[in-house]
Amino acid sequence: MSDSTWTSASMPYLALQEGGPGDVWAAEAAAKGGRGSQRIVFAGEVGASREVAGMLGVEAGEAVVVRRRVIELDGTPCELTDSYYPAALARGTRLAERGKIPGGAVALLAELGYRGVRVREDVTAGVPSPEERDVLRLGSGEPVLRVSRVTFDDAGRAVQADLIVLPGHRQRLRYEVRVG
Repeated sequence: MSDSTWTSASMPYLALQEGGPGDVWAAEAAAKGGRGSQRIVFAGEVGASREVAGMLGVEAGEAVVVRRRVIELDGTPCELTDSYYPAALARGTRLAERGKIPGGAVALLAELGYRGVRVREDVTAGVPSPEERDVLRLGSGEPVLRVSRVTFDDAGRAVQADLIVLPGHRQRLRYEVRVG
């Protein structure tokens, strides 16, 4: 990729994709001349942190399912994403397994009867943890953007919570909102 700043829009990752079980990130990267991939570094049950509990509407420490991924562009880590699901919804499904999910989590959630209809995102900037700095290959003093995203179904239930960490100096976030 020739441009060092990546413009990222959330919408392609939130909606069911027409045309089947493609990899949205790989397709987006390829459309911009790059190679997108991801590594699932952990999938399984954990106790919900206070932040995750608040996002999902569960008690702190309550079991939730997490999928931890390192997202890469042309072989370089460019995003860390932890996706959390209520255990009652995700336990025993492919969400709790380390393998890729054909069609992605959005398609699987819809298949399970939990179609996302509303999303709330909060974006903050800050200093990366030592582990984040190491994995994202950041230099000293380089900031990160943190995106906290909650997806709600039509009954108002939180069905997915994402904690995303992006290199701040290499990222631009784009939001397009339908009005009216």
